[in-house]
Amino acid sequence: MSTYLPDPCLCDPAAATRFVLVGTSHPGNVGAAARAMKVMGFRQLVLVSPRHADVLVQEETVAMASGAADILVRARIAGTLAEALDGVTHACATAMVSRDFGPPTHAPRPFLPTLAQRGERVAFVFGPERYGLANEDVYRCHSVLSIPTAPDYGSLNLAQAVQVIAYEWRQALGGFEVHPRTAVTGRADARAVQGVLSHWEQALVHIGFLDPSAPKKLLPRLNQLFNRAELTEEEVHILRGIARAMLRTRAAPGSGGTHESP
Repeated sequence: MSTYLPDPCLCDPAAATRFVLVGTSHPGNVGAAARAMKVMGFRQLVLVSPRHADVLVQEETVAMASGAADILVRARIAGTLAEALDGVTHACATAMVSRDFGPPTHAPRPFLPTLAQRGERVAFVFGPERYGLANEDVYRCHSVLSIPTAPDYGSLNLAQAVQVIAYEWRQALGGFEVHPRTAVTGRADARAVQGVLSHWEQALVHIGFLDPSAPKKLLPRLNQLFNRAELTEEEVHILRGIARAMLRTRAAPGSGGTHESP
């Protein structure tokens, strides 16, 4: 069993963050927890007395890690929680069960930003799947985190709890930038919108929907509709294409207009 070795990047709060799983029994949870950590940019995983000594290399563990095998390779196994917390200056237990006494309990979202500002070397400690952390393990921690859940059902899978805490801690540290998943399209300018409106006016007259001698408020309403839509350049091309197709159709017999709205 290995002991804690100081991370060379302790100036980086994310690099100094440790996730500690105590007494885990399901290999899949270990792999899923590693994946939850990696997507939030954390890499220190320590297992305390897991049920299976070879859990880090089991097939189910690696499969559930789904690309986070590097977290498993770097992970350490400790014999005790005290060993796992070596070098940590603030340990957060995760617990749902009420206790008569112990560290103060906080919801993650209001508490973690304050903790992030203190420059601590933080560990988040999670208990076994069935029973959670033992009292003596909670007492070793400086604070307790309780994830707010529905009052009548608060059962979170271990890896789910790791994901929630990892996300909240990442947000407290500043979060990641969201990158666009679709191409950025340019907004059509006012001249382009007026061109669409003029084109549609011709098309609507052609099919007999608009009476040019009594247009009423149809065109201003269409103008407002186009403005609210905040048309892109591509959408302008689509609308003009529709107008061209309408103009290619045979004109309505005796087109005198059929639009009746004011």
